[in-house]
Amino acid sequence: MKKLLILSLLAAASAASLAKLPALSDEAKAKAAEAAAKTAWSGKVDAYQLCKSQDKVAAAYYKSAKAAGKETKPPVAAPACADPGVFSYTPPEAKPIEAAGAHSPAGTATSPPSTKQPDAVVNPAKKS
Repeated sequence: MKKLLILSLLAAASAASLAKLPALSDEAKAKAAEAAAKTAWSGKVDAYQLCKSQDKVAAAYYKSAKAAGKETKPPVAAPACADPGVFSYTPPEAKPIEAAGAHSPAGTATSPPSTKQPDAVVNPAKKS
């Protein structure tokens, strides 16, 4: 009896996990896009802070090596640390349906590619 109960609960749980989620609303999509932009900006800030700390450590090393009289190689030329600035999100502009490219091209719209002949006449079945 317990095995049957456990199996039925597992079947119900698996069916519930396979259920489709509803489509996201426009507000949820906008919020997700903003969160993605903020995450990308955070990555840029992390890279900037890492670059600054590496420059600081390298400068301290060269200073201590020079004071100790050690021979050092000149530093490798690296690009300057790029400050990402403050986070500012501007949502993308909504395109009108005409500009979205979801409709037929102008040539097809003015003269549709249809004929009065049946498809079987135009595209005969290939014999094997």
